[in-house]
Amino acid sequence: MPQFEERPEYQSRPEITSLQSFPSFQTVGEKPKGPLEKFLSFFADVRYGEGLSVLLLTLNVFLLLFAYYVLKTVREALILSEGSAYIKAYSSAGQAALLMLAVPLYGWIGTKVNRIKLLSGLSLFFIVNLLLFWFFGVQGAKEGVVFYIWVGIFNVFVVSQFWAFATDLYTEAQGKRLFPMIGVGASLGAWLGAQAASELVKTFDLTPYQLQLAGAGILAVSTAITVWVNAREKQHEVKEMSEHAEKPLGAADGFALVFESRYLLLIAGLTVLLNIVNSSGEFLLSSVVSDQAKASFPDDPAAQKKFIGGFYGSFFAGVNLLGFLVQTFAVSRIFRFLGIQGSLYVLPLIALTSYMTLAIAPFLAVVRVAKTLENATDYSLQNTVRQALFLPTSREAKYKAKAAIDTFFMRFGDVLQAGIVWLGAQAGMAFTGYAALNIGFTLIWLWIVSRLVREHRRMAF
Repeated sequence: MPQFEERPEYQSRPEITSLQSFPSFQTVGEKPKGPLEKFLSFFADVRYGEGLSVLLLTLNVFLLLFAYYVLKTVREALILSEGSAYIKAYSSAGQAALLMLAVPLYGWIGTKVNRIKLLSGLSLFFIVNLLLFWFFGVQGAKEGVVFYIWVGIFNVFVVSQFWAFATDLYTEAQGKRLFPMIGVGASLGAWLGAQAASELVKTFDLTPYQLQLAGAGILAVSTAITVWVNAREKQHEVKEMSEHAEKPLGAADGFALVFESRYLLLIAGLTVLLNIVNSSGEFLLSSVVSDQAKASFPDDPAAQKKFIGGFYGSFFAGVNLLGFLVQTFAVSRIFRFLGIQGSLYVLPLIALTSYMTLAIAPFLAVVRVAKTLENATDYSLQNTVRQALFLPTSREAKYKAKAAIDTFFMRFGDVLQAGIVWLGAQAGMAFTGYAALNIGFTLIWLWIVSRLVREHRRMAF
C-alpha cells in the first residue's frame, strides 16, 4: 500500500489559505483574479488562472448528465414498447458481468496510450455504439434489451472517467476547492436533462432513434471539450502535474488495486452500502406510492397510473431541484467547514434519521420528505465527496480502480439489493422490516465511513 501512503510531495502540496472566497476579497500572496474567477468565486474558491478550465469541466459534466437523461428516456421507450420490461429485474447482474470484462480491458488500453487518447477513445467508442443503435433501430431491429444494459454501463463509465480526468488535473488542495463548482454541472445536467427529455419527445416529436443521434452529438461536443481542457492544463503551474498528460498508466489491474489497498477497498464498500440503502429506500417509496394509489382508486387502474405518474414527476423534479441548489450554494461551504472527512458523515446520518422515522411512521408524506433529502444529498454533496476521495490516490487508482468501483461495485450493490428484496418477499417481510434492515445497513455504512476517515486522515497533508 505504499503507493497510496507515500504519494508525491507535489500532489499534496499545501496552498495559501484563503480566508474569504468572495470576489471582493484577496488573500495576501494570491495572484489577482480575472473577471471570470471573480464571478465563479460566488460559488466556490476559484483562483487566478483556474476559471476557464473549471467552467469547461462544469460544462462537460453537464453535457454528460444531460445526454444520459436523454438516452434514459430512449431506454424506457424501447424496453417497454418491445415487451421486455422483465429485463429490469436482472439488468444490473448483466451489467456487472460485462463490467468484469470491460474494466480490465480498459485498464490494459490505458497502459498503451496517454490520457487524452484513452478518454477520447472511450467517448468515440460510445459514439459509434449510438450510431449503430440508430442505424439498426431505423431498420426495425429490436434492441431494447441490449440498449437497456448498454445505457447502464455507459452512464457509470463515462461519468467515472470524467472525474478520473478531473482528479488527474488537480492537486489535492485544488480539488477540494474546485470539485464543488464542477459538481454544479452534474446537478444542473441531471435536472435540465430530465426536463428536456420529455419536451423533445412531446414538443418536437422526436423518435427514440433521433434521440440516439442527439446523444451521439452531445458526446462529440463533450469529447472536444475534454481535448481542449487537456491542452490547457499541460501548462499547469505544478510541472509534475502537467507531465501527466503524456504518461500512460502503469500495468496494475483495477480490481487488484482495490483489493490490495485498504483505502480503496473501503471506498468500494462505501459504494456498495450506499447503493443497497438507497435502492432499498426507492423500493419502500414505490411500495407506499403503489399502496396509496390502490387505496385511493381501488377500482380504477387508469386513475392509479395517473396518480403514480403525477407523484413521481413531482418527486423527481423536487429531488433534482434541491440537489442543484445544495450543490450550487452549500457544498463548497460544507467542504470548507467540515472538510472531506466530516462531509462523509452527512448522508449516512440523514439516512439513519430517515429510516428510524419511517420505521415508526410509514406514511407517504414522511417517506417522500425522507427520500427527497436522501437523494438530493446523494446527488450533490455525497457525489462530490466520493470524487474527492480519489485525489490522494495514484494515477492508476484514479483511472483503473475508480472505474472498477464506480461501475462493477456500484452495480454489484444493485444486485445485492435485488436479492434482499426477493428474500424479504419470500419471508413475507413488511414495510417496517425493510426499514429496520436499512437502519442496520446504515449503521454498517457509518462504521465504514469511520474507518475511511481514519485512512484518509493518515494520508492528509
